[in-house]
Amino acid sequence: MTSPAQGSCPVPHGFVRPESTVVPLSGPRFHTDRNSLYREIRRDHGPVAAVELIGGIPAWLVLGYREMHQVTSSPELFPRDVSLWNQWPNIPADWPLLPMVGSPMPSIYFTAGAEHRRHLAMVEPALETVDQFELRKVSESVADQLIDSFCGRGAADLVADFAEPLPVLVLAWLLGIPEVEGPGLARAMKTMADGGADAQAAYGQFMQYMQHLLAMKKAAPGDDLVSRMLAQPGQFTDEEYVNDLMAVTAAGHLPTADWLINSVRLMLTDDRFAAALGGGRRSVDQAMNEVLWEDSPNSILAGRWAARDTRLADTLIRQGDLLLLGLAAANTDPHVRQSVSDGSHSGNNAHFAFSHGEYRCPFPAQQIAETVARTGIEVLLDRLPDIDLAVPAQSLVRRPSPFLCGMTSLPVVFTPVRALGGFQ
Repeated sequence: MTSPAQGSCPVPHGFVRPESTVVPLSGPRFHTDRNSLYREIRRDHGPVAAVELIGGIPAWLVLGYREMHQVTSSPELFPRDVSLWNQWPNIPADWPLLPMVGSPMPSIYFTAGAEHRRHLAMVEPALETVDQFELRKVSESVADQLIDSFCGRGAADLVADFAEPLPVLVLAWLLGIPEVEGPGLARAMKTMADGGADAQAAYGQFMQYMQHLLAMKKAAPGDDLVSRMLAQPGQFTDEEYVNDLMAVTAAGHLPTADWLINSVRLMLTDDRFAAALGGGRRSVDQAMNEVLWEDSPNSILAGRWAARDTRLADTLIRQGDLLLLGLAAANTDPHVRQSVSDGSHSGNNAHFAFSHGEYRCPFPAQQIAETVARTGIEVLLDRLPDIDLAVPAQSLVRRPSPFLCGMTSLPVVFTPVRALGGFQ
């Protein structure tokens, strides 16, 4: 990845904040007690807080529901245009969060205005062609195969054994990726999202997978999402196709896995769901919707950049400042939660889990994620109705990513059952 030339920085030193009020977006509590931390940040700093990313990189974290609505509803003022960033001179080439924050590239994720709409007009119609019935059938088959691999043991780690491989294997079918490449692709995306020392190398591996996939489909189109993207009208370069494929695949993998695993965790640890675990469809609906409010898989979305100096709440935002969308924090803003006293969100979809506005997750992509996650949960509970946690709930650890909110593992026990093809 490369950054813009330093001379293109609109405001080289535009980020202004009192150093004593900066909140580091790292540390144990960020990964073990995130919601309490957000409450404290909101209490001490208000709905827009000065924060610091790894390496001392400054940003603004938007925590307020109303402020989130303002930012996501104003793409001209807060575009997803990383070339505006006034911190480029301070970003090391090997900064581990660069793959998630982004660099200037022609894609659906990092373009603004007409250029963004051009990419959306190619990606969204292709997503709309996905047959939801066939998608559910494939998701059921993959879920059964995964459960068959561990159901005879009476114990499993539902993250490594089920939640993480399920979406990537379904995506492999959807995109036309050879199934044998699924595990390696999943490892690359996970390493990239976790933002560690190997994130840049993993990003390169991820790109290579998508370049290979594009070359395959250009040479031999098939009945898959990539071929449908290639068939859409409009002139796109190979780089643009690869970048859009990376955006679609990354958005469809770990967030879906985390939605699934956070829902199962809620059903295993919350007494409200204890009596409904045995395949209760309504309990799955309730758990999945509650997770989008209380435990959103996309905890922080990077990002937006201010197109000019402006004010957000009582905060002065300078041109080129990075705004991090605290989706999970906004969903728990007490200003919009006063009417919710029992933790129930039945029928309420006014959350920011899929973002909002022009840059929201495309609706057909939301449907795909919901179908995969819901099917996985239902098959799991049907096959293993007495599943239970194997460790105390308080010992569970969150994913190390600053942006995603899943679990590193979810150990469970259950009565061993026969695999569909016999004991494993």
